[in-house]
Amino acid sequence: MAYVPRLKKEYQERVISALKEEFGYKNVMEVPKLKKIVLSRGVGAAVADKKLIDHAVDELTMISGQKAVATISKKDVAAFKLRKGMPIGAKVTLRGEKMYEFLDRLVTTALPRVRDFQGIRATGFDGRGNYNLGVTEQIIFPEINIDKINRISGMDITFVTSANTDKEAKSLLAELGLPFKKN
Repeated sequence: MAYVPRLKKEYQERVISALKEEFGYKNVMEVPKLKKIVLSRGVGAAVADKKLIDHAVDELTMISGQKAVATISKKDVAAFKLRKGMPIGAKVTLRGEKMYEFLDRLVTTALPRVRDFQGIRATGFDGRGNYNLGVTEQIIFPEINIDKINRISGMDITFVTSANTDKEAKSLLAELGLPFKKN
């Protein structure tokens, strides 16, 4: 028997039926699903020090369990001493099994380690059913050794869903375990 991540199994067994009941979907294919999770991190100081990009890529690789890539600038910006083609960040896109594994670790291990954590804000939806979440410190992830990092920096986590509205996407993410703040 092949390994199935806990959240994927939970989605198939419980979340689909809960969302069908809540929104009155007639077909299983109408139920929104999580398509991908994108972790991205801008490293503005990389204009001066190229090693910062390598550290960012290594940290995102450790956190996600998948090789991250450096992002490069698309145009010149003289005010920032930036040239076209210079590396200025890092990103990784998770799909399938690794996506569910990362979401499980985020919800059960990383978010509870945030100081004074009250829940995540529900204002990060874009109107098309996608959710953005900003993390201020990468040290909330247990994969990061606090002694080996050179600077504390945050990252953006984007959840891309197949939902048509923000309400459907919020219900999906809440059912998958994201702890939204109570209004």
